[in-house]
Order: sequence, then C-alpha cells, then structure tokens
Amino acid sequence: MTRKLTRIAFMIACSLVLSWIESFIPLPLPVPGAKPGLSNIAVVLTLYLYGPGAAFLVDIGKVLLSGFMFGSLSSILYAASGAAFSLMVMIPLRKWTSLHMITVSMMGGIFHNIGQLAVAVAVLNTPALIYSYGPFLLAAGLTTGLLVGWISHLLYGRLYKLIG
Repeated sequence: MTRKLTRIAFMIACSLVLSWIESFIPLPLPVPGAKPGLSNIAVVLTLYLYGPGAAFLVDIGKVLLSGFMFGSLSSILYAASGAAFSLMVMIPLRKWTSLHMITVSMMGGIFHNIGQLAVAVAVLNTPALIYSYGPFLLAAGLTTGLLVGWISHLLYGRLYKLIG
C-alpha cells in the first residue's frame, strides 16, 4: 500500500513539473488557454500502470495543485471539467477495449476539451462558443492527445520493465 501511494505521489509530482514546463510553452492558437497537455502524460501512464483509481487521484491532485500553483479558481473549474470528461472516456476505453494507448489518449484529449467547452458555454451563457471554438478545440485535443499518447507509449514500455 505504501509503495502504491508513493508511486501515485511521484506521478502527481511529475504532472506538476510538466505543468510548470508547459506554462513556458506559448501556443499560437486562436483558442485562449490552449496548452500541450504534457501533464496528462502522468495521468495516462498511471491509468495503464496502476489502474483507474490511481489515475483519478493523479488527475485530481494535478488539477488542484497546478491550479493553485500556476492558475486560478476559474482555471481549476475548467481543468476539473476537462479532467472529468477525459477520464470518463479513457477509463472505459482502457478497461473494455483493445484500443492502443495513443488512441485512448487522443480520445481523452478530445473529451478534455469538450468538458472545458461545456463549462465555458455554461459559465458564459454563450452557446455560440460551440461553433466558434469547438472545431479548434477538437483539433487541438486530437493533436495534443496524439502527442501525450505517443510520449506515454514510449515511457510505458520502459517503466513497465522497471515496475514490473
């Protein structure tokens, strides 16, 4: 039990470091707040190495701690909704399909942005955001999910051998 908690804490720490690094990467996208999502590497790896419960804890820790350290209460709201939508898709895909980790991550990226868009529409009471930002967010989620999934896949093989 202590070993698993230590590993979960390590993954949260990794996600925070990746969030910090990510804060220095400007993205020339017409969508405010778009990020590469590098901190989600820790979530995807945790899902595949330790299961859904651990991935949930890493995601919650990442959202809360990075929000308080690098963001604001509104950024926590958006990140939490994205994290919830993302995990609600990735957990069943991981558990009940044989889809590749990269595909699962891409779906997570897409649904992360759908969750954030849903909150933006609700908070701003502007359904037109779906048409104006939706296509950009879906493309960004697909692209960042691909990047996160590819890096996670590369790391998974190495970590699985170490953790076994």
